This record gives sequence, structure tokens and C-alpha cells, in this order.
Amino acid sequence: MPGAGAGATTVVHPRLPPRRRTTRADRWWGKAWVRAVEESAYAEADLVAGRSLARSGRVGAIEVGPGSAVTVVEDRGGRWRVEVAVPVLDDAGADALVETVAAQSGRVTSLLAGDLPHELVEHAEEAGVELLPYGGELETTCSCEGWVDPCVHALAVLHQLTWLLEADPFVLLHLRGIGREELLARLHARTPAAAGGGGDGDAEPDDDDLTTAYDAAARAARLLELVAGVEEGPGGGPPDIDHLL
Repeated sequence: MPGAGAGATTVVHPRLPPRRRTTRADRWWGKAWVRAVEESAYAEADLVAGRSLARSGRVGAIEVGPGSAVTVVEDRGGRWRVEVAVPVLDDAGADALVETVAAQSGRVTSLLAGDLPHELVEHAEEAGVELLPYGGELETTCSCEGWVDPCVHALAVLHQLTWLLEADPFVLLHLRGIGREELLARLHARTPAAAGGGGDGDAEPDDDDLTTAYDAAARAARLLELVAGVEEGPGGGPPDIDHLL
């Protein structure tokens, strides 16, 4: 069965710079992803080493596609190709996700602004769609000779994926097989039909809603550039982001 991501493209997320301090997940869905990573790990020592490697800046650009994330990780032993695999939604699951997002006005705006509403995930689960994986669903392969799966290199990639999907929940949806452009296109395709006599009580996202969402996404993207790439602003203070709020 081709599933949701049959025609989706990949997105390359640039290499993240080194981080001097421990960065824990602080968004609820990021914490849920971290729990899955911890469930998948063989030992606590591997998790500690994976977090350290993730912060080191030695994880390359991550190419995210439907059901997979691929990159190269460097360490003292060489360069290793790592792939993370996550099950994609089947066609019925993708349809149910689109219906769930469309069921309430403002959900697509929240997604594009970098937020994953808890109730969206709950309602998706009620429709039979599990967006957040559990540990057993996170499969990894690495070209290193380590016998532990996931190895430290794979754990480093899984931790960096935490940062990516916390900043942009569409990374999670993309891994599950339905990327940003596909979701927006399918939501937009629903609008004319709804305007022509829906009457089922659902709040369809109209053009104004999508326009507002794109504007929110642009501001959120610029904010993330400043916060993620610059730890301090001029004179040692925080970066100036007031004009984006």
C-alpha cells in the first residue's frame, strides 16, 4: 500500500550549530518524542553520549522525508550514515488527519505558527491516527560497527530531531507521511466544496484563515532563526525579537 507519503518530497534541514549547554525538550510533543527515544535506548549511558554528540555540531544536515530521516554523523572514528525510520500513515490515516485539522478553524494556523495543539493530537487518536511514536516504532540503522541499536550516532540524530519538530511540528507530520505542502493543498481543496453547501457543522479553513496562517508561519520562522542561531544579541543581551511578536 503506498500510504500517505507516496508522492511527498524530502526537506533538508541545515546542520545545527554546536550548543554549549544541555537543551531539554520544553514543548509537550517534544517531551513525548524524547520519551520514545528513551524507550528505544539500550542504556542511560548511550542516551548521555547521544545528547552530547547531538550538541557537538557534528551531525550533518538532516534530510527528512515520508517515514525517514537521513544524515551523516562524525566522531573520532569517522563519518557514519544514519537513517531513522518511522511508520507512515496509510491513506485512511492521512484522510483522517486532514479531517481532524479541518474540523476546527485555527488548527492549521497553529501548526504553521509552530504549535501542535494537544486537542488536535487527541482528536486524531480518537480517529485512529497516532502521530507521536512510541519507542518500538523508532527504527534506526547506522554504518558504524556498533552492536547496540540505536547506537550513539542514531541517538544523536533522534535528539536533533527533537529540536527540529519542537520548532516546527510539520517535521513530525512529514515523518508520518504528510508534509506541509500536501496538508495545505488538501485543506485548500476542501474549501470550495464546503462553501458550496457543507452544512455538517465542521469549521472549514477558508482563504483568510490560510492567509493568516502563512503570515504567522513567516514570523515564526524568522523568530526561530534568531533564537536558534544567535544566543546573544548586541552587547551581550538577548536578540531583538520584539518587532516579531
